[in-house]
Amino acid sequence: MKKIRVLVVDDSALVRSLLAEIINRQQDMECVGSANDPLIAREMIRELDPDVLTLDIEMPRMDGIDFLGRLMRLRPMPVVMISTLTERGAEVTMKALELGAVDFVAKPRIGVADGLSELSTQIVEKVRIAAAAHIKRVVAAPAFFSPAAGGAVPTRAPVASIGRVSTEKLICIGASTGGTEAIKEILTRLPADSPGIVITQHMPPGFTTSFAARLNSLCQITVQEAVNGERILPGHAYIAPGGKQFRVDRSGANYVAVVEDGELVNRHKPSVEVLFKSAANVVGRNAFGIMLTGMGNDGARAMREMKDAGSYNFVQDEASCIVFGMPREAILHGAADEVLPLTAIAPALIAKLSSATDRYRV
Repeated sequence: MKKIRVLVVDDSALVRSLLAEIINRQQDMECVGSANDPLIAREMIRELDPDVLTLDIEMPRMDGIDFLGRLMRLRPMPVVMISTLTERGAEVTMKALELGAVDFVAKPRIGVADGLSELSTQIVEKVRIAAAAHIKRVVAAPAFFSPAAGGAVPTRAPVASIGRVSTEKLICIGASTGGTEAIKEILTRLPADSPGIVITQHMPPGFTTSFAARLNSLCQITVQEAVNGERILPGHAYIAPGGKQFRVDRSGANYVAVVEDGELVNRHKPSVEVLFKSAANVVGRNAFGIMLTGMGNDGARAMREMKDAGSYNFVQDEASCIVFGMPREAILHGAADEVLPLTAIAPALIAKLSSATDRYRV
């Protein structure tokens, strides 16, 4: 069996040693080297040709974000970020995902040795996923950055209005690995008069606030973390908070968000299964389902329940996915009405919504 060859890049000798030990304990992977800064890593990549890179953010001589940007333009390869669980760490991690990192692991600020040991299963799982991911070359500066200042670009590209759509309509999105960029691709193409949107993206606590804020700076719709009991409004997107389960319910004529500390479902919290199952039960034929890139099968069965209840479902195709696991399972469960490239999903959704407005026009 060919082992996954991993290069560890971190300025901490302790972290490098711990990550190497975790990786080398696995029968299917090996740590082929470690580097304490990106300039050394650059030479080791040329020499060792690793399959996956684990990359710290704050390092001497060149930070991880600058290095990642150059790497994904010149020699794209699977990268798993090792991010500190802080507010700034969350913001920088979102930048890393936009630049092309496959996924990230949130390491603790204190008790690093015990913390990484507890995260060992998550680390090796994400390395395996990264090794199988479809990596694309980054050819331009991402939209979230101002090249001069490194800040968010406030400009929102104009999107044509849909017209009057029934407030009963609801768009439900599920995603995992690679999903942050896929969700951005969908939401930035939707107009301000879109129906309400509910989203579950597999993400740990502390990161979804930054994710929502970044999307909100780009979209015509308002994007925010879901709050328990809050009414779900048209023109708004609600993202499941990391570490919480998120579903929709009704209060009279309105949809409301239910955010609760439930059990893991399909090993996830938040879980797409929870959100989609609630949509099948509460929204029925007024729902539009969208399954995006991600590993595993979370949400596939519930998406079929949505379809059986009358929803119209879009599933991302294999060629445009970072990881085709969740979309593949949705297709195998017969949940898809259309299987489309990522860039075609929003236009197809708008076309369906626009056709639904005809009965409301005078």
